[in-house]
Amino acid sequence: MLQKLPDHYYLKAAKVYTERAICENYYVEIKHGQISAIIEQPKLAITIVDSGDISLLPGFLDLHIHGREGSDVMDATPQALEVISTSLAKHGVVGFLGTTVTSTWQNTLDAFANLGYVYQHQPSGAQLLGAYNEGLFFTQDHKGAHDDNYFLPLEIETLDQLIHAANGALKVVALAPELANSAEIISYLKDQGIRTMLGHTSANYQQTCDALSAGACGGVHVFNGMKGIHHRDPGCAGAVLLEQDAYVEVIADGVHLHPAILQLIYRLKGPEKMGLISDCIVAGGLRDGSYQLGMLDIEVNHGIARTESGALAGSTLTLEKAVANLVDMAGIPALDAVHSASLRPAEFLGLNDQLGSIKVGKRACFALVNESLQVQATILDGQLIYQSESYSLSS
Repeated sequence: MLQKLPDHYYLKAAKVYTERAICENYYVEIKHGQISAIIEQPKLAITIVDSGDISLLPGFLDLHIHGREGSDVMDATPQALEVISTSLAKHGVVGFLGTTVTSTWQNTLDAFANLGYVYQHQPSGAQLLGAYNEGLFFTQDHKGAHDDNYFLPLEIETLDQLIHAANGALKVVALAPELANSAEIISYLKDQGIRTMLGHTSANYQQTCDALSAGACGGVHVFNGMKGIHHRDPGCAGAVLLEQDAYVEVIADGVHLHPAILQLIYRLKGPEKMGLISDCIVAGGLRDGSYQLGMLDIEVNHGIARTESGALAGSTLTLEKAVANLVDMAGIPALDAVHSASLRPAEFLGLNDQLGSIKVGKRACFALVNESLQVQATILDGQLIYQSESYSLSS
């Protein structure tokens, strides 16, 4: 049973990761689900909720996730998204984009219709912030865990059907920019308020630059599913890393990217344009074994998911582990690492006026973590949506 918190209270934490600094032994005033003050000493006679020896982080946003704990976005049921939502809440996530994978056209339409429905009727854990189309519009050479039998050409009529099915939920479309009509499609999606990300592509440096100039926003799980950097062709990876305004998704699980590459990305993009994703699949939170991702069979060994051909197939990663990996493996400052999983995704979606950092005026959405960055509780709009069985807040 989750503790019920007051409508107006102070939340005290050993460390508070604000937008600008890490403050020790601070109080965050929460009123009707919003942050109303961040101070050293209480000024009002209201309830003080003490989190103990805990750090208060902004709630994480996972903008690229396929599934968790046996449920997949492609299941196309509200129940599947509820499982994913409550599972994410255990890991400090307060919002996510339900992400599709290449499948049959009817399966895809069903998945988007379900995402559109749940977007209007929110689950009980992390909020569904919208839908992310990863699939259909890719090329064979870097297809990864996508079945190329179901790839489609880029056509406005096809995109319109996805947009209609999602009923306002579609926020991101991933595509390979070397496909015919890509510049037209990118511009069209931008006019619809939908962001384009570039991935599962054989595009060279110039093709990628042209797509970015047409309005594409950045790179899908950078270095994975795209041409890497060669000294005579910087490739898609080189283009999205060098373009100042391009946003790059990062899977910091120690498998998809070497620690030195994590440091390279951080140095090139700075903390502003580097966003952590989990790219988690149905096996997240479950044992090693055989699973399915879209139309493909997947084998998970030691937490690493691969197709029968040996290609990486998403991950079983959680965002709090990804944050810890940025700090421990790549030496990235803790506040920047935390914001890679919160503020940067919020900025990408245009939700940073509400979410992504601990700042007066924003929604009171937090991940409460111990010294090892293990999530003990998650708060959405001032109320608990997850609480470890061994942890309680005192008041």
